[in-house]
Parts: sequence; C-alpha cells; structure tokens
Amino acid sequence: MATTTEQNTVQTTNPTTGEPLSTYTSMSDDQVEQTLQQAHSAFLDWRHTAIEDRAKTIGAIGAELQNYKAELANLMTDEMGKLLTQSQQEIDLCSAICNYCAENGANALQNEERQLGDGGKGIITYAPIGIVYGIQPWNYPAYQVIRYAIANLMAGNSVLLKHAANVTGTAKLLKTIFDTAGLPHGLFNVLVISHDQSDDIIAHQLVRGVTLTGSPSAGRKIGKKAAANLKKTVLELGSNDAYMILDDADVELAVEKCVKGRIYNNGETCIAAKRFIATEAVYDEFREKFVKGMKALKLGNPTNSETDLGPMARKDLREKLHEQVQKSVQNGAEILCGGELPDGEGYYYPATVLAQVSEGQPAYDDELFGPVASLIKAKDNEDAMRIANDSRFGLGGGIFSKDVDTAVEMASKYFDTGMVFINSFGLAEPNMPFGGVKNSGYGREHGGFGMKEFVNAKSIMIGED
Repeated sequence: MATTTEQNTVQTTNPTTGEPLSTYTSMSDDQVEQTLQQAHSAFLDWRHTAIEDRAKTIGAIGAELQNYKAELANLMTDEMGKLLTQSQQEIDLCSAICNYCAENGANALQNEERQLGDGGKGIITYAPIGIVYGIQPWNYPAYQVIRYAIANLMAGNSVLLKHAANVTGTAKLLKTIFDTAGLPHGLFNVLVISHDQSDDIIAHQLVRGVTLTGSPSAGRKIGKKAAANLKKTVLELGSNDAYMILDDADVELAVEKCVKGRIYNNGETCIAAKRFIATEAVYDEFREKFVKGMKALKLGNPTNSETDLGPMARKDLREKLHEQVQKSVQNGAEILCGGELPDGEGYYYPATVLAQVSEGQPAYDDELFGPVASLIKAKDNEDAMRIANDSRFGLGGGIFSKDVDTAVEMASKYFDTGMVFINSFGLAEPNMPFGGVKNSGYGREHGGFGMKEFVNAKSIMIGED
C-alpha cells in the first residue's frame, strides 16, 4: 500500500507483513517540465533511428530483464504480494514481448504501397508521433509497463510512466534496466507525481497520446481529459470475465483451469476468470469439484514454494472485496467456501466461492478483484452464452467443450468480448492482440497492434508519370 507521509513523499508497504518498505520523493512541477522536454528532445532523435537499430535496443532490454530477474521478481513480490514464482513468470513474459517486438517490428511498421485510381502510386508510412504517456496499475508491475512502453519505443515514440504508487520501486528499477540495456537518455522516464500533475501532463502540448490500464471509472476520467485536449487514448479497463462449462465439457479439465484462472496473481487480474457458468448437465459435478479445489488452496507467504495464494496488494482492496462479498450474500448469494477475513498480519483473503449468484449482486454485476469466484447455473449452452454476455464488461472469457469447432464458432460469432480462451484460462501472448470491448475499454496491445496505436498512418500519393 502507498500512503502520503509528507506533502512530497510516497511510502510503499509490504502486503505480506503490513510493514513499510521504502519512501520516495515526489517530483516538483519544474522537474516534471524538465522531464517532458528531455522526452521530446530524445524523441526527435529516436524517430530517425533506423528501425533495425531500435530493434537491437529493444532486444537488449529483453536480455537485461533476465539479468535483473532475481532482483526484480523479489521486489515485485515485496511490493504487491504476488507469488514469487509468478513474478519470475511475469519477467519471462516481459522478455518475450521485447523479443517479439524486436523480431517483428520492422515488418509491422514497414511502408505499404497501393495503386491509386488515377494510375498513380500511394505509399502509407507509419510515423511516430511523439511522447506517449502511460498510467499503469500495480497488479502486474513489470508487464503493464513493458506492454505499452516497448511497442511505442519500437514505433519510434518516447514514453512517460506514471505507475501505481505502491509499486514505485518496481517502476524505478525498470528505468535502471532500460538505461543499462542502452536505451538513449530521455526515451523512458518514470514520474512520481500527483493526480493534478498527471492532468497537466495529459494537457501538455508535447504529449501526443495517453494510455491507461485501470478501472472503468478511471478510464472515463482519463478518456474525458484526453479527449478535451484532442489526444488519442488506449484504455484497457476492468472486466467480469465469464467462463462457460458447457454440456459436453471435460469437467476435470474445467475445474483445474478454472481454479488456476481465478486465483492466478492472487485473483487480482483484469482478465481473470470471475464468473463460472455451468449448464444443468454438469453443474453439480463442477460445483462439487470446483469448491474442493478452491478449499485445497494454501494461503500463505508468497515467497514460500508451497503457497498457492498470497496476500492482496493493499488493505483497502481487501476491505472493498470483502464488502462486495457481504453485499452479495445480503442479496441472496451463498458462500460455499471462504468469505471470512483471516486473523494475523498482512492483507490475506481466502479463496472464496459464491453460489446462488444473480443480477443485483456485486458478484454478478461488478468486478471482484481478488480470489472470489461467482458460480452460476445455466439451463443449457444457449442460456450460458446469454448469461456470459449479460455484462457491461467485455475483456475476455472462456469456453469449455470437447467440441472445439463449435466452441470456436461460439467464440467468433456470439461471445461479446475482445478475447476468448477455449479449454484454458486467460494469459497474455506477445503475438496475439490484447484488449476488450464495452466497459472494458478500447484499443489493442500485442501482436503488432500496439505498435500502430500511436503512430501517424500517413498517406503519400504520387501522380501518374
């Protein structure tokens, strides 16, 4: 958890113990302006750097992440409580993103030629636009940064980062890693600033794009501020992803993947499996085995290898989650396991399953950002899809069925989300687009799409000789 201890300092806290970690000094307005000027100056040079040379630097960042793997993983776990093994996996994903962009950036950003109607030739270039400002959350402290920063650096932009205060140490270590890898000075900068200063950055004439990963309410605020200043945005927001267990599902497989999908990263993931919709044909079996699997999870210190579930990242987040559980129960939900605040130090919350979940409960309507699963019975496959789409969110979702062809057809034609996982659970892949629809935001990252979000698709038209 991060708290303001003085006017100009931010303190981070270890969620495993509740004890303070480090204190950081916030930036003055003059320092922010100086950083913006440095970022713009660096961009003016970087945009003319050959894309092959940019790729070498991006690849070097991926390698340097591995050199810092132990230090970075330990720091992420200390700052936000994720399992140490999952911190290490996150760094591997970050390196893979760097490698993908380095290997595919030149092709994704190459000029395109088209024939014009008058016989002339058209050329489309993808020109970098300038400073891209990223406002990022704490739940994947390295990945959230790498996801937007690497794509935009590859495209030729410079990058500013306002990270969540409780992972300030991770932000600063990433800056060290980028610098050590040889990224030119000024292209990647970390800002320890207030909300008011952040608003000023969005409005600043040198900032050309804004990207946010956060809640829908934060997305609305940032989107409004950016739009008022005619700045393009990419918004990756929250979700309440539904996983459907259909009539012909392999229930054992569904239980295994759904348990992992709900509690991965301590359940604090926008694309986590959250609503589990089982048809009448398999509901009882799925319910029994799913609850057994959730009950068997070991809650404990995230640095211990036998731990399945670590603490939540902040005290206030745990309090909000528990309040959502209580309100759901007051409105008719049934607790099948968990649902009680444990005694002792740290911000732990047990793996929890709610049944009798229906409209009007937070467990049905809202995002529960922690290890709480909502179990819902559907009449049949068609009803399961109806319930899955009955959400204001649309980031990801899952389908469990032995008939993969039919599942793919359902995913492509009927499931109103940006991503669908069949017989698995959601994790990012460097070569596949990442993003959602509805209140889960807009824009795409990964798979080459992120490299084109903040570029000028410029038309150059040459008349016929």
